[in-house]
Amino acid sequence: MNKYLDIAPEVAAALAEGKPVVALESTIISHGMPYPKNVETALEVEKIIRDNGAVPATIAIIGGRLKAGLSAQEIEYFGKKGGEIAKASRRDLPVLIARGQDGACTVTTTMMIAHMAGISIFATGGIGGVHRGAETTMDISADLEELGQTPVMVVCAGAKSILDLGLTLEYLETKGVPVIGYGTEELPAFYTRKSGFGVDYRLDTPKELAEAFYAQREMGLKGGMLVANPIPEQYAMDADVIGRAIDQAVAESREQGIHGKATTPFLLARVKDLTGGDSLESNIQLVYNNARVAAQAAVHLASMR
Repeated sequence: MNKYLDIAPEVAAALAEGKPVVALESTIISHGMPYPKNVETALEVEKIIRDNGAVPATIAIIGGRLKAGLSAQEIEYFGKKGGEIAKASRRDLPVLIARGQDGACTVTTTMMIAHMAGISIFATGGIGGVHRGAETTMDISADLEELGQTPVMVVCAGAKSILDLGLTLEYLETKGVPVIGYGTEELPAFYTRKSGFGVDYRLDTPKELAEAFYAQREMGLKGGMLVANPIPEQYAMDADVIGRAIDQAVAESREQGIHGKATTPFLLARVKDLTGGDSLESNIQLVYNNARVAAQAAVHLASMR
């Protein structure tokens, strides 16, 4: 086991016994929403995973230690510190670990630490991707690179609609990452169920997801699998409303010179403000929905070992 990794006792026991475990990220706690809503949401997501037969493992860095599984007290700590905690991608790990600092794990680092711990399925909100204007800025999320090399199934609501979804799919194709639509043939766009872009395959049950991922791993294929699970109909936002809010937020970010890892938190916060908070409720509900699907797929995957 990696000497910098601590696996929570409940998670370690589940893994040793071959029980289903689902990884969760911590950036959504520290950077995704305000306190105390962030803590309430994180604890509810863990409850949903338990209710669906799996063990939750929220992933974070605390005091220079990679953590697979957090206590309620640690989640509270992350929620209260919020944006004071460094947003940790792959490039940040060496310095954060060497300095003994905290880090909120993105999709990238959650995949990495989950794989180190032996966790195969991860539920999140939406992945990062190719940002609008990347043909000149080269602003491409490390999430896509990680999906191309780390064998973890990521269940999400598609790529965030603040991104260039067409280029994001092209990048994933280049990396050989299967993009699976859960009950849909169209890539969901985070706040909305449709994007106008097709997925590689449609699968309709958690069992089918588990079977496909099992086959991928058994063949020794490099990389992960992206499962795009549309936001429930009743929580989806009007495409025109969210589109206008995103366009305005993107324009403001360019005017203010915001770039790199600050881009996504800025855009999500502005979209929330511009939609009167509606986008935050949609965000929470889609995370709950992804947790259910991930837990159900993890149960089936555990039964196949």
